[in-house]
Amino acid sequence: MRIARFSIDGNVAFGAVEGEKQDELVLDIIKGIPFADFELSGTKVPVSKVRLLPPVLPNKVVAFGRNYADHAKEMGNEVPDAPFAFFKPATSVVGPGDEIQYPSFSRDVHHEAELAVVIGRLCREVPRERVKDVIFGYTCANDVTARDVQKREKQWARAKGFDTSCPLGPWVETDLDPHDLTIQLTVNGGQRQLGRTSEMIHSIEDLIVNISEAMTLLPGDVILTGTPAGVGPLHVGDEVAVTIEGIGTLTNKVVKRG
Repeated sequence: MRIARFSIDGNVAFGAVEGEKQDELVLDIIKGIPFADFELSGTKVPVSKVRLLPPVLPNKVVAFGRNYADHAKEMGNEVPDAPFAFFKPATSVVGPGDEIQYPSFSRDVHHEAELAVVIGRLCREVPRERVKDVIFGYTCANDVTARDVQKREKQWARAKGFDTSCPLGPWVETDLDPHDLTIQLTVNGGQRQLGRTSEMIHSIEDLIVNISEAMTLLPGDVILTGTPAGVGPLHVGDEVAVTIEGIGTLTNKVVKRG
C-alpha cells in the first residue's frame, strides 16, 4: 500500500494512493494515523487536487554514509568496517514538489539519491530477526549536501543538516522487498546516478540493528541508507528527481535561498 500525507482546504490527512497513471491517482482518506490500526474512509480525492507533503514528520533522520563502495571510492574515502551514522534534523525535511533552498554559506551543493526506511513502531535494541517488524515502509530521499562545507568542517551538522536538505516522498510504500531495487537520479532530465540497493555494504538489517543499539526509534523516524556513485553539483534553477523502483519519483527544484 502507498500511504501519502497531504493537505487540502487547510486540513492535513493521510490517504492510501490508488491508481497507476499519474494523472489518474486518487487518495482514499485514512481514518486516524497509519502507524496504528486504521480504516479507509471511502472518501476519495484526486491527487491533482491536493498538495502532497513529506510523507512523515520524523522526530529524527538517521543517515548512514559511505554505504556504497563506488560512492566511497569517488569521494576518496575508505569503506567503513561498521555502519557510519550521522543526523539530519527534522527541520531539514521537505516534501515532493517543495523547493531545495541553496544555502548561503556554500558554493558546492550536491545531490545524493537514497532509499529511506520509515520506522513504524517504538523500538530499541532490535534483533536482526525482528527488523522487518519495526519497518512501516520505504520512500525516496535526497540527502542534499553542502560538499565544500563537509570537506572543510570536521563534523557534518551544517553540511548535511541545513533547512530543505532532506526531501522525502512522494509517499511511503508499505509492501516492498527493498533488497534489490533500482535507484536513479536525474537533473533536468539527464541521468546522474544509477545503482541498486543490493550494492549496499551494510544491509538495512545491519543499519537498524546498529542504530537501535544506541537509541530508541520512534514511529515516523527515517533511516537513510546511503547513496550510489554519481553524486554531483546542483545549481539554482535545477530540477532534481529521485526514482526508486517500486516506490515512485520525488521531484524538487533548487532555488536561491531568500
